[in-house]
Amino acid sequence: MRVGLTYDLRSDYLAMGMSMEETAEFDKEETIAGIEAALRELGYATDRIGHAKALVRRLEAGDRWDVVFNICEGLQGVAREAQVPAILDLYGVPYVFSDPLVLALTLHKGMTKRVVRDAGVPTSDFCVYETSEDLEGLRFGAPFFVKPVAEGTGKGCSSKSIVRDRAALTGVCDDLVARFRQPALIEPYLGGREFTVGITGTGRQAKIVGSMEIVLLSNAEKGVYSYENKGNYEDRVEYPATDPANDPVAAAAERVSLDAWRALGCRDGGRVDIRCDAAQNPMFLEVNPLAGLNPKDSDLPILARMANVSYTELIGRIMDSATARLK
Repeated sequence: MRVGLTYDLRSDYLAMGMSMEETAEFDKEETIAGIEAALRELGYATDRIGHAKALVRRLEAGDRWDVVFNICEGLQGVAREAQVPAILDLYGVPYVFSDPLVLALTLHKGMTKRVVRDAGVPTSDFCVYETSEDLEGLRFGAPFFVKPVAEGTGKGCSSKSIVRDRAALTGVCDDLVARFRQPALIEPYLGGREFTVGITGTGRQAKIVGSMEIVLLSNAEKGVYSYENKGNYEDRVEYPATDPANDPVAAAAERVSLDAWRALGCRDGGRVDIRCDAAQNPMFLEVNPLAGLNPKDSDLPILARMANVSYTELIGRIMDSATARLK
């Protein structure tokens, strides 16, 4: 089977003059090399395609693949992650991971929470902020947590995201709206434990790979798994593996994650982020259906290793889900 690889290489965009923060979600060469090596070890032939514009050029030239392993984050707009799957759908080329509907929905954290809430999955209240008039519908009190509605990798999250005074909300939100050119999401600040849960598979066949807790160390930015904490995780964050058999909170976090994954229609592999309230009730935060796959640094491969699942086996499980679904 011939597998095409679509991806956004960070170094390409840095060379175009984009900043480190703007390119934070794009991939390193070692990520592409790791995926390619794992696929070849599994018996697949690979072909590097690159970003969306390179994909269009290849398709227009008549190139085709049995399946495309897509990890493109995309450029511009809250539906940017859906760009490559939409192009592949147009040309009738099958691909790994979620479809345009799911990727457009899940990048917008407010829309995602509406869907999972309607499905009965526990999630905190929220307010999507574009202008100060949106605060008229705010139904919960301080402390608040504020972040961009459609970013990843902790972009826009810092100690300033924790707002303890309602009077300060407008200024914090307006700054984020101007900086990221998108609405802000306001939620109650959840002070309990935090988990990230890895999942492979689709629908009823989806299964937990493993999960790990996110524990901020004393020198970390306080109270938030921020952009800076993620970027300097080696000396700011610990990631202990969970033991759901003996930890009812971790077990509940995994159940909430699997319910959210299935309700949203996510496919093949990814992660769900969970944060608990003060009573340690797990709440859905967000889902990453295009989770990072750096063999060393990304959360999904890390938690897989903790569960004794090698990187190649993880890629194999993702491919098994995709090929079974495509049959």
